[in-house]
Amino acid sequence: MALTVERKNEIIEKFKTHENDTGSPEVQIAILTEQITTLNDHLRTHKKDHHSRRGLLKMVGQRRNLLTYLRNKDVTRYRQVVDALGLRR
Repeated sequence: MALTVERKNEIIEKFKTHENDTGSPEVQIAILTEQITTLNDHLRTHKKDHHSRRGLLKMVGQRRNLLTYLRNKDVTRYRQVVDALGLRR
């Protein structure tokens, strides 16, 4: 299930780093996290949907790579994103 335009714009507004920012690692990680959460809920009810499970695993891997990139580039921005999204416990 795709994100609505309104929800995506809310996420972009919350995590953008400058005025026209739509592609910074923070924004991409936040959007992926929202999609992962939605797909996770879907898979709880549809346990045999293996095609969506594969997509979920690809998104988790992509988010992991973006988090690694951000951690290597700027640790403070990485910690802010992780705290805001509640990822690492």
